[in-house]
Amino acid sequence: MKKPMLIITTINEKKTAEEIGRQLLEKRLASCVQIQGPMKSIYWWKGKIEETEEWACVVKSTASLYKKVEREIKHNHPYEIPEITGIYIDKILPGYKKWLMEETDLLNNNMV
Repeated sequence: MKKPMLIITTINEKKTAEEIGRQLLEKRLASCVQIQGPMKSIYWWKGKIEETEEWACVVKSTASLYKKVEREIKHNHPYEIPEITGIYIDKILPGYKKWLMEETDLLNNNMV
């Protein structure tokens, strides 16, 4: 499915976030990865409340590449159960959509 998608993950180390972002770009699984942080996450984990400083990675990709992005993140992520969520983009500037699709479609066209 050639629908644009944001894929979000959070990571406790900036360096790891940057490494995952670069790998996704080099493999043409994303057109852009934005890394934001640090931020504080407070969450339930194994029966108690935890607090962690994290960085959020917002991956610009497509629904057709979601599983490959998910696999790549899971393979390189330090968490036992990482957050990996996909959100379809329903409204997008046409020129931005064209760029996003072109940059990720290179993989499908065997140009990489």
